Amino acid sequence: MDATPVLDPAPAYALWAASYPAHAHNPLMHAEERAMLALMPPRLDGLRVLDAGCGSGRYLRHAMARGATTLVGVDLSAPMLSRATALFDDAPADARMALAQGDLAALPVPSASVDVLLSGLAVGHVDDLDAVLREFARVTRPGATLVASDFHPVGAALGWRRDFRADGQRYAVRHATYYYSHWHAACARAGLAIDAVAEPLLDPADIPPGARFDPVALDVPVALVLRLRRLAA
Repeated sequence: MDATPVLDPAPAYALWAASYPAHAHNPLMHAEERAMLALMPPRLDGLRVLDAGCGSGRYLRHAMARGATTLVGVDLSAPMLSRATALFDDAPADARMALAQGDLAALPVPSASVDVLLSGLAVGHVDDLDAVLREFARVTRPGATLVASDFHPVGAALGWRRDFRADGQRYAVRHATYYYSHWHAACARAGLAIDAVAEPLLDPADIPPGARFDPVALDVPVALVLRLRRLAA
């Protein structure tokens, strides 16, 4: 029987933050990131970008690399936001950047103020997908692009967990499972259209020699990545 403690996101990331890098750091994240970057707009110059569930700032960095200079990062975890402050050291001189603590279902962002919303592997940390997508729709302008990813539900069916090690102990983060059908219905209710979907597979080149992993992971998608569009009211 697996005795790994399963923590809610806030206490989990409080423990994980000290060792959590601001870049993809495992094969699943590399696969997810390639799909996210492929669905993101190639240039973000002059656009207001929100990273909802920004963590240590991974997609804020990618947004800056694509020309964004007006960026907001929101995350539930204060320790993770502290890690994300390193972004200010690398930001261009004309950048306007803000970080704020908040829940995905209650973003501290004005309505209809965002041109591009990004959310990487964070939506499943909230137990109400409808509430999250309603909030994503609230803060984005009509016509805005949203690119969001989450762990693929096939992983949950196979018993995979998002786990980490801190102070010599292994922990798992509690995570809701959302199927494409859930996204399809919740987007329709929130006024969002699904423009594109990706289900990336692991790249064997990303797996370190001798790594222990479920070999089934090479044959099934590991993330669900969607590009959404905010419809007119």
